[in-house]
Amino acid sequence: MSSIIIVGIIFAIILYGHAMILTYSTMKKIRFLLPLLLLSISINTAIAQEPTGWGTNYAAVDERKIVETKWRYTYAIHLESNTIIHQAEEDYEYFLHFRYDYTYAQFLNGEMSKGTWSLSGSELFYSFKHINKFEIADIDKTVLVLEFTQANSKGTYQYHFIKVDSKDAPFVKPPNELPDVNVEAINPKKRRLFAFGKKKKKRKKKEEVTVPKPIYINIELIGGGYYGGIDPVLRDYIQIKSNGRLIKEFKSVNNGLVVTKKNIPREELEQFAEYIITQKFFDFERLYDCESNLCQKRKHIKPTPIPLRLAVAYGNRKKVITVSIWGKDNQDMKYVDYPPAIDNIIDAIQRMAHRMDQS
Repeated sequence: MSSIIIVGIIFAIILYGHAMILTYSTMKKIRFLLPLLLLSISINTAIAQEPTGWGTNYAAVDERKIVETKWRYTYAIHLESNTIIHQAEEDYEYFLHFRYDYTYAQFLNGEMSKGTWSLSGSELFYSFKHINKFEIADIDKTVLVLEFTQANSKGTYQYHFIKVDSKDAPFVKPPNELPDVNVEAINPKKRRLFAFGKKKKKRKKKEEVTVPKPIYINIELIGGGYYGGIDPVLRDYIQIKSNGRLIKEFKSVNNGLVVTKKNIPREELEQFAEYIITQKFFDFERLYDCESNLCQKRKHIKPTPIPLRLAVAYGNRKKVITVSIWGKDNQDMKYVDYPPAIDNIIDAIQRMAHRMDQS
């Protein structure tokens, strides 16, 4: 209870206690002032009870981080138990596109739907199945995490997304929009004005030489390890694109976000992709999770294990593998049984990224 309310109550009691010794004119003044005092108390009570801030669990999100972004769903996790309950597979595709006109398009397993979206603080309003409101738990240039709590069930859930380029998303630009223009392709020095009467010289067609396109390769490694220690890690993300571009994002509580971008020779990338194939990566299971009570209990013990996700695309083949508890903890215990070849692939990716840092 605020001090203003307490003072008002005390003042009212004093008035009541001395009512019998007051004159008639004084009582008339009190009857006039008392409603004003009670009104002041009710206003201050309403102000004291009004929630501060955004009323959400996370910091407000800049709308510019959402506008004209495209995302691909990767997996869903039950937050309290740190258990992966669903992940995107070959037969499950979900994409999101938040447009600049506050409309959105979503692609779910071949079906397209549209609607409107809005943002208030960290609360994102758009409709997916039976959920109309999400909270943005995390967002940056590569990752989007949407959190929600189901009304008819216990616990909190999070949808994890990866940002994708337009060429990798199934959204077609409407015909009424202007086409993209490559300004750098225009050379003003070679452009002629007022050349109406001049005949164009016929150029001899050069023999077209078909160069086979290189095999598409894309590797993504995110998560893994344990959350805790002196400087807890918030994000550990590595991507190697088909053109050899390596992007490493490492974010910790004390040091913030550090982004490293380097190039890997195409020949080396192809050799590494062949190495992944020889490790029989595409024959592995999609999910490696706990099979014992000890493992399930470890998910709730600090430092908290972070699920690891490894995605590899090679030509038309693509596989996403998730390990709920990867590696060993500080007690040298390995809780999830998964093929040792996964460790070999992850170790090679991390050494490659670390070598990029040293170059």
